[in-house]
Amino acid sequence: MRKLRLLPLVAATYFMVSGGPYGLEDIVGQAGYLRALLLLAVVPLVWSLPTALMIGELASAMPEEGGFYVWVSRAFGRFWGFQEAWLSLSASVFDMAIYPSLAVAYLGQLSGTLTSGHRGIFWSLAIVLICIAWNLRGAHSVGNGSVMLFALLLTPFLAIIGYGFYHAASAPLGVRHFSAIGEGNMTTALLFVLWNCMGWDNASTIAREVNDPRRNYIRAMIGAVVVVTVSYVLPIGAVALTGIPAASFATGAWVDAARLLAGPMVGPSLAVAVVIGGAMTGVAMFNALTLSYARVPAAMARDGLLPKPLARHMDNGVPWVSVLICGLGWALALGLNLTRLLELDLMLYGFSLILEFAALIALRLKEPEMARPFAIPGGLPVAIGAGLGPTALILFAIWNARGDHLTPGLPAILLGAIIAVAGPILYALTSFARPRARQFTGEFE
Repeated sequence: MRKLRLLPLVAATYFMVSGGPYGLEDIVGQAGYLRALLLLAVVPLVWSLPTALMIGELASAMPEEGGFYVWVSRAFGRFWGFQEAWLSLSASVFDMAIYPSLAVAYLGQLSGTLTSGHRGIFWSLAIVLICIAWNLRGAHSVGNGSVMLFALLLTPFLAIIGYGFYHAASAPLGVRHFSAIGEGNMTTALLFVLWNCMGWDNASTIAREVNDPRRNYIRAMIGAVVVVTVSYVLPIGAVALTGIPAASFATGAWVDAARLLAGPMVGPSLAVAVVIGGAMTGVAMFNALTLSYARVPAAMARDGLLPKPLARHMDNGVPWVSVLICGLGWALALGLNLTRLLELDLMLYGFSLILEFAALIALRLKEPEMARPFAIPGGLPVAIGAGLGPTALILFAIWNARGDHLTPGLPAILLGAIIAVAGPILYALTSFARPRARQFTGEFE
């Protein structure tokens, strides 16, 4: 089995969290340039970095397929492990329907006839099939592909950054719009930042397929946090200096910015490159997240929580049955025409993340002698403190969603609560068919 090395792991992690600068437009439109930059620079320090440190400790101590599901199971037992997996897989239904649709939306900007009528759903299904086939080639193939896609989709933004700073140097009065505020509010902008900086734990599920995971996980997590933050801040900072009004920034604004900054000669070509990059972003994120999510049912099947066939692996380490079943489920979800349910995503992800931080503390107390190649420095108090920032932000997001309705009569909080409560019910309903769970020995390959 060919394993993921450090750089492909960083690239795969990047796409499990981020789609690059695509998706940041609403943050600028809501908060304005200066406040958007402050959010994108500060939030990772209290949201992304503590999560990355937690993952670095637990993934290096327990480098096993299933990642966060394994940690919570070991800390609190199979019931809570089931809930952790249920929350993550439930959230994946909403997330994974978005990315093929995102790719198709950008293809439609190249030519409306490409995606008109039923062609859009066919393109989405094609993306799902391509990513399933890609994943069946193994984690090594997905990781190397992520490196390639990372370079391709960010190349247009390097040009935008260059043109942006060139225009700022040539016309310094353009900075007059730098501090302009957006037309929305900071709370909405904050929620968008959290959404664009979540999913770090997804990289943990593939630990069995990572080269030297005890050493490479913390390096990959810190590296990915830096790359994500820089790829967010630099493009926005460059465009802010040019004087393009923040209020004009909405979905698709990068295409307009590329056309404007590069001028009539290069602008149209750069705009097309940005559009193609947007399509590649949808493919790259779906591909990387398939790599992650498909390992969770396989790990649960290994432990007797799901049917055993889901635990079948190919010689290259791919849980092929789980990949196919997950892909089928996500393909069916495409027909639901889901939009980005930001509050619901944050709620389900937030519950699972809180469980992971709780597992970090519980394992420090229950198994202080566990080998931890990397441990959050500062002892137990600092480990506890690491979870305070993410937990506070999650609770704020849930509180803020109290008045939001997905449809008339269906509050976002209510649907999130229904999904969360369904986990214990499913666990109870299926308990009669389960064999005893395997016992954790504390030894990992």
